Amino acid sequence: MRVPLSWLREYVAVPDGATGERIAADLVRVGLEEEAVHGPQVSGPLVVGTVLTCVAEPQKNGKVQRWCTVDVGAHGAVGPDGRTAPRGIVCGAPNVGAGDKVVVALPGTVLPGGFAISARKTYGHLSDGMICSARELGISDDHTGIIRLAEYGLGDTPNGSDAIALLGLDAETVEVNVTPDRGYQLSVRGVAREYGHATGAAFTDPAILDVPKPDENGHPVRLEDAAPIRGNAGCDRYVARVVRGVDPAALSPWWMQRRLQQAGMRPISLTVDVTNYVMLAVGQPLHAFDLQTLRGAIVVRRARPGERLTTLDDVERVLDPEDLLITDDDDERVLAMAGVMGGAETEVTAATRDILIEAAHFDPVTVARTARRHRLPSEAARRFERGVDPDLADRAAELAVRLLVEYGGGEPGPVTDVDERVQPQSVRMAWDLPNRVVGRTWTRDEVVTTLVEIGCEVLADGEDLLVRAPGWRPDLRMGVDLVEEVARLRGYEHIPSVLPVAPAGRGLSHGQRARRSVARALAEHGLVEVLSYPFVAPGVHDALGLPADDPRRRALRLANPLSDEQPEMRTSMLPPLLDTLRRNVSRGNTDLGLFEIGLVVRPDGLDRVAPRPDVSRRPAEEELAAVRDAVPAQPRRVGVVLSGMRELPGWGGQGREADWADALDAALLVARTLGLEPTVTADDHAPWHPGRCARIELDGRLVGHAGELHPKVVEALGLPGRTVAAEIDLDVLVEASGGIRRAVPLSTYPLAKEDVALVVDAAVPAAAVHDALVAGAGELLESVRLFDVYTGRQVGEGRKSLAFALRLRAPDRTLTAEETAAARDAAVAEATARTGAVLRGAPAAG
Repeated sequence: MRVPLSWLREYVAVPDGATGERIAADLVRVGLEEEAVHGPQVSGPLVVGTVLTCVAEPQKNGKVQRWCTVDVGAHGAVGPDGRTAPRGIVCGAPNVGAGDKVVVALPGTVLPGGFAISARKTYGHLSDGMICSARELGISDDHTGIIRLAEYGLGDTPNGSDAIALLGLDAETVEVNVTPDRGYQLSVRGVAREYGHATGAAFTDPAILDVPKPDENGHPVRLEDAAPIRGNAGCDRYVARVVRGVDPAALSPWWMQRRLQQAGMRPISLTVDVTNYVMLAVGQPLHAFDLQTLRGAIVVRRARPGERLTTLDDVERVLDPEDLLITDDDDERVLAMAGVMGGAETEVTAATRDILIEAAHFDPVTVARTARRHRLPSEAARRFERGVDPDLADRAAELAVRLLVEYGGGEPGPVTDVDERVQPQSVRMAWDLPNRVVGRTWTRDEVVTTLVEIGCEVLADGEDLLVRAPGWRPDLRMGVDLVEEVARLRGYEHIPSVLPVAPAGRGLSHGQRARRSVARALAEHGLVEVLSYPFVAPGVHDALGLPADDPRRRALRLANPLSDEQPEMRTSMLPPLLDTLRRNVSRGNTDLGLFEIGLVVRPDGLDRVAPRPDVSRRPAEEELAAVRDAVPAQPRRVGVVLSGMRELPGWGGQGREADWADALDAALLVARTLGLEPTVTADDHAPWHPGRCARIELDGRLVGHAGELHPKVVEALGLPGRTVAAEIDLDVLVEASGGIRRAVPLSTYPLAKEDVALVVDAAVPAAAVHDALVAGAGELLESVRLFDVYTGRQVGEGRKSLAFALRLRAPDRTLTAEETAAARDAAVAEATARTGAVLRGAPAAG
C-alpha cells in the first residue's frame, strides 16, 4: 500500500518537517512492514510556460519536428538589453500547439533516471530546454504527447511558476506491506489510524459523513444467496446509489489524478477515478454500472451451472457454482463477479451519463476463492478477502456521490441500503490475560484504554472484559487477538526477552536419521543434492517411453497449478531431476552427478474425493479420516542422475565417463548406508535401456532400478548421450532397517586370497554366480568381488567368463592351505550346481 504523505496529513496530524523515513519508522513500531520510501525524482528548474509559436518542420527521416518559442516568465533567456525573452525549444510531440500551457524543463533540470537537461543544437536550432510528457516526469507511462496543463484544470497557472510543486513531484510516498489479517491498512484511513496509534497524533476519520436515509424509491436490490457456503451469507449488505446526468466529458481534477498515480494506480475517467479514490481513501471497494444497461432490480446470488461472464479484461469466464454474482432481473444475465471484477456489458463508457454506484459487504472467503479460481487478483478482491468494514458501505457510496456531483455535475438519486447483517458477538477475556501471555504488568485501566483506542467497545463483567471489535477489525475473534493488540500498541520493545528452556526430547526418529545418513553418503560419494518442483507435464510419460498400462502414467492433476504446462504431480523422481540436469548442461555444466530425496504421488485409480470441511471450526474426526483416505500414497524416493565424466582427466589418466555401473553403485550405496545388502538382477523397465538396466530387490521386494537411460528417452528429453539414472524406494529400505545389528568382531589373523574364473552361459546373471559363491564358501568367506568379465573364442560362443576375488579369514586362527582350498572348492561346487558354472581351464563335464 502506497500512501502519499500529503494525503496522510489530511487524516492525521503529522508534524511539520516529518520525513517519509521518520513516518515509516513510526509505522513499523506498531507492526507495519516498511517496503520503501519513494522520494522526489525531479530536481532543478522545472517551470510552467506558454507556447507562443509552433512551426512544423518536416525532416529527411520522415519525422516532423516543431520549433517552438515558449514564454517561461522570469526564467526566459536574457537578451543583450538585460530583458528576458521567450526560449526556443525543439519538440517532437504531435499534440503541441501555440497557446498551450506546458511544463518546461530548463537547462540544469534532472529528470527521473538521472537524465540531465542542457541547451543543445539539434535539427538546425539551439534547443534551450525540453517540453515534457508525463512519462518523462515519472508521472505515468503516457508518452503519446506532452502535458497540456489546461486538460488538468491548471491552465491559469502563471508562466514561470514552479512546476515541481504544482504537479506534486516533490511529494514523498511511504509504501508499507500489509499482512493478510490487516485489511483495514489497505487504505489511507487505516494507515493514518495506525500512525495515530504509534505517535499519539490526532486522527480525523474521513468516513464520518452525514448519509441520506434509505428511500423506498431507490434502485431495487435483492439478496438471494439462499444457500450460504460454510454458513456465511455471500453478501449481507448492499448499498446502491444512483447519480444521473454526469457530464461524460468531465475530467478528474489534477489533485485526484496525482494521488492515484502516487498510490500506484492509473487515472482512467472521472467515474472510475472516483471509485478508486474512495477505495484508497477509506478501504471500501466500489463498482460503477452504466444505469441505462441495467434491466430492473440488482440481484445478488450464486452462479448456476454453465453460466459465463465476459469481464472487463475482455476474457470470457466459465463460472463456478460457488461464485457470488451480481445479476439483474434478466435472469440469464450476469453483471459482475461480486467483489472481484465487473462485466464488460455494463461498464461505464465515454457516453455514460447515468451511473449506479455499488458499495457492498461480501464474504471474504467467497471472494478469495473466486479470485483464485479465475486468477483475477484485483484491488477490490485484495481488500474484500482480508475483510472490509461492513459499516463503511453507505458512507463510501456517499463520498463517491459527492465527488461525482462536484466534478461531473450529476444529480444524486435516492438511497438503497439492504442490510441483513448479524451483529458479531463480544469476545470475553480476563483483563489480566495480556499480562499472563506477554509477561508484563499492565493495569486493568491500561488494558481497557488500549482496547478502546483501537475502536473496541469494552464492558466489565467481574474479572472479565466483554469486548466488541470495531467493524474494520474482523480479525479480532478471541482473547489472544486482543492480547496482541495490547502488546502492539503498548510497544513490542517493552516486552522482556526470556529464553525458554528446551524440553527434553527423544531426538530424531529412525526415518529422519536414515534420510540424513543417505543424503550425507551420496554427497560424500561426489553427488550434489538438488530440490526440484514436484510438478510435471502430461507428455513426460510419453517422453520416458512408459507403457500404456504403466501405473506411473496415473498422475494426480492439480486443480490450480502454478503452471498450466505442468499440471500433474510427479509419479517418479526422474522427470524433474532430469529437467534439472538438462538445464545445467545447457548452461555449460556437462559433468554432473545429482540426487534428490523427495515424495512422489501414486494414485491407486480409485475415484476418491476429499471433503471440504467448514474452516470456521476444527473438523470432526470422521471428516479428518475422510480427508486422509482421499489422499493418495506418497512414497519417499531417492533419485540419482549422472552424465559426462565421472572421473575427470588429468595427469593420472584419461578420466572415465559415467556409465550404468555408476548408477547402480549409487543405488547400492543407499541400501548399504542403512546396513542392507540387496540383490541385483537384469531387467527391462522403462525408461532404462533394456540391456543396461538393473533390478534391485530386498528379500524379494522391489527396491528400485538403476542403469543407462534408453537412447530414445535421452533424445526426447534433450539429455547428453549415455545419461544414467537410478530410482530407489527409500521407504522400503527404511522399513527393513533400524533393527539392532550385531557387531562382527575384527579378526587379527591373516587374510587368505583366492581368485576363481568361472565360465557360464551368457544369459546367466553375474549376481546369481556371486550368490552361489557366497553360499558355498561358508563362514570363512569375508568378501567376494567380480573383477573381470571375458567373452571370446577361448570360452566359446554364447559363453562368458566371470572372474571373482574371494577373501577368506577365520576369527580364531590362521587358515591353512587345505582349509582355503576346501572353501574355494565348495564355493565353486555350489556355483556349478546352481548355475552350471565351470572352472575356467578345467575340462568340461563329459
